[in-house]
Amino acid sequence: MDKLTIRDIDVKGKKALVRVDFNVNFDEKTGEISDDSRIRAALPTIQYLVEQGAGVILCSHLGRPDGKVVESMRLGVVARRLSQLLGKPVNTAGDCIGSEAEKAAESLENGDVLMLENLRFHAEEEENGPDFARALAGLADIYVNDAFGTAHRKHASIVGVTGYLPSVAGLLMEKEFEHLGGIMEKPAHPFGGLFGGAKVSDKVEMLENIMGNMDFLFIGGGMAATFLRVKSFETGLSLIEEDRLETAAGLMEKASKEGVRLLLPVDVVVAAEIDDKAAGEVVAVENVPPDKRIVDIGPLTIEGFSKELRGCKTVFWNGTMGVNEIPQFAGGTRAMAELLGGLDAVTVIGGGSTAEVVTNLGLADKITFISTGGGASLSFLGGKKLPGVEALLDKSSS
Repeated sequence: MDKLTIRDIDVKGKKALVRVDFNVNFDEKTGEISDDSRIRAALPTIQYLVEQGAGVILCSHLGRPDGKVVESMRLGVVARRLSQLLGKPVNTAGDCIGSEAEKAAESLENGDVLMLENLRFHAEEEENGPDFARALAGLADIYVNDAFGTAHRKHASIVGVTGYLPSVAGLLMEKEFEHLGGIMEKPAHPFGGLFGGAKVSDKVEMLENIMGNMDFLFIGGGMAATFLRVKSFETGLSLIEEDRLETAAGLMEKASKEGVRLLLPVDVVVAAEIDDKAAGEVVAVENVPPDKRIVDIGPLTIEGFSKELRGCKTVFWNGTMGVNEIPQFAGGTRAMAELLGGLDAVTVIGGGSTAEVVTNLGLADKITFISTGGGASLSFLGGKKLPGVEALLDKSSS
């Protein structure tokens, strides 16, 4: 990464405004955090700044409050969890700008940590409002972006604040570029890309950009139905992106021309309904009933994918293999997660629901790297510039 990081500047005695991505998931029944992996991922940056004698001012969004104060989306519970992980108090402010935030920031001693309130309680955050950005920047001496998961957004706390403060990358941001950049530039071969999820359209640019690096391309999940339709298979009631049939056909042709082995499901699980009471049935892809939909990959597909993946030295995975929220349709996803957890290879997971699956199965420590950015990782691997990264200081400017 050709951007300055916190290691490249003197932070001692400075107040550092740190954009983190603490948009965590909660247990609906208990209201407690169900997955704190995004908080844990930011710990190295926070700990480094604390140890170097900076006052740390954290800012994040949580959920989609649409510019209004929503009590259930306050960041107090996140601050409490962070305090437990850091082993030290984390102060909180009742807002992210204004007099209360200013007083909290002013009273911060070197090595203290402050969590501002949800940025998206202000509509100006997502609008990249200059007054909001200026007020946020006014709390600190330097700005650190450690929120790779939102680096593809042109928001005030991502782009706007960089106009008012010296701006550098955090250690998580650096790590994301190291691992995602690594699979783009110098992957160990054979390199397999495992893709699922509902839509082809979400992944077209990424597939087109990195396909030339791959040896194998495995397609599962809902998006597999669009590829199967291209091959004239009956796909029943499965969601098909009719406007992407030509795109899917083009990707298949590109894979063939570039010598990439593209594997589609040979059998699938189908069901009449998508709910937790529905029963699944395994059928060959030639025998999908017109009144049912594809909800998972089948056992022969799992076996075929697994055989080739075991020979890979690099694997990138993004997207579930079926309707993972329903246990009886999660078998394919679970099998792929367990397989990757046992591979002697560089394994990288592209954030989002796939990262959540691996974490919930207790396999996170067996994966080389789990990206914290679903949409951001797709944008980056698709060759797009990330506004939040472009706005940071270049190493050549130091």
